[in-house]
Amino acid sequence: MAVVMDPSSSAEDTPPKHWLDRIGIPRALAWGFLGVLVFMIGDGVEAGYLSPYLMDQGVSRERVALLFGVYGVTASVAAWCSGALSDLWGPRRVMLLGLGVWGVFQVVFLAFAVPTGGYWPLLVSYGLRGFGYPLFAYGFLVWVTAVTPRRRLGSAVGWFWFAFTGGLPTLGSLVASLAVPRIGAYGTLWLALGLVLAGGLIALLLVREPLGARRLAPAGERPVATLLGSLAIVWRNPRIGTGAVVRAINTAPQFGFLVFLPVFFTETLGFTLSEWLQLLSAMFATNIFFNLVFGVVGDRIGWQRTVAWCGGVGCAATTLLLYYGTRWGGDDYALAMVLVGLFGATLAGYVPLSALMPSLDPAHKGQAMSALNLGAGASAFLGPALVGVFLGPLGVQGVMWIFAGLYLASAVMTLFLRLPEPVAAGAPGYSSPPGPASRARNESPEA
Repeated sequence: MAVVMDPSSSAEDTPPKHWLDRIGIPRALAWGFLGVLVFMIGDGVEAGYLSPYLMDQGVSRERVALLFGVYGVTASVAAWCSGALSDLWGPRRVMLLGLGVWGVFQVVFLAFAVPTGGYWPLLVSYGLRGFGYPLFAYGFLVWVTAVTPRRRLGSAVGWFWFAFTGGLPTLGSLVASLAVPRIGAYGTLWLALGLVLAGGLIALLLVREPLGARRLAPAGERPVATLLGSLAIVWRNPRIGTGAVVRAINTAPQFGFLVFLPVFFTETLGFTLSEWLQLLSAMFATNIFFNLVFGVVGDRIGWQRTVAWCGGVGCAATTLLLYYGTRWGGDDYALAMVLVGLFGATLAGYVPLSALMPSLDPAHKGQAMSALNLGAGASAFLGPALVGVFLGPLGVQGVMWIFAGLYLASAVMTLFLRLPEPVAAGAPGYSSPPGPASRARNESPEA
């Protein structure tokens, strides 16, 4: 598919004047990044203690696991729908829907399900609440990709992931650690609702950028075609399908690690549980910082190169270092801190994928982001499934090699994610510029 060169895109050559634009945050969306951060802090408050809290209320371990499993499924579906619905309704309405869903079902969960202790009310209210945060957060991500000049898109999505992961689980867990001793576990869940509402209102009331209020799909495309297109694009545009697979590989080992690394670090290597939790926090903290770094790096050396080398090859190397380095060092805390930090850093090498994917099909950015989010949701199941199948026969060492192999495979697949070549005005194949939502921004480090 040829990309039409929009004459207005020459504005990208103009150096950004405002300091927000210079650091990679689109000035028109600046309040949205803050809103996402506050929203995700509220969403992440429960991450570290909801499971034991529910078990203390008499819910069995198996039922808690099912509760979280249903939540994961609904969140994955919402992640996929966020892009398609943004194409259909515009990102602002999708974010409003996500905020409403989160708020309504959190109230039902806290005011009715938790006090009565009935499992079905817990399952239904908490499960349906899972639709909330992906619609809000990923709806804003689509908005970012729709309005940010391509030359600075890598930096912009880096700031998005900084806000997202800064809230969930990092600052959300910190808020919980301070609030639970003072107002109790139940009161902290109400505090989470207040934070989510505050973040949502910051983004929706203070961001005035007009494109987010309009549908992003091409004029005349029917709603059913838009929704089905968010799946069909995976095989209609093979590069989008390949990118979705790369996104699934990106965080599959991360979710898999949470299944077996706690036992490996505490029982095999000899770390205390407190030390392991500190190491895990360090991994995420490093990842947050490098989300920004690799967003900027992607804009400088190319999104594709950054994902392939810093993400794919980098994660393959640091995954093996994480295993063999800790086996050699045993319970050497300083060495382990360095190794988990290296993995967290290279994991951020995939950040430019959020800029690369919508640029592969500029006329259907929402559908491309749906495919990306579908890969993200699949990773939550892929990683633990691989651990469940291979940990027994192959052990920790074998699983680490499987994960390293997947990362190398993702690096090879990324080489096929070439951006379409721009077509100059007047050249064969040129057509009149499309509407703002589907314009292809052609100034790219990949060119």
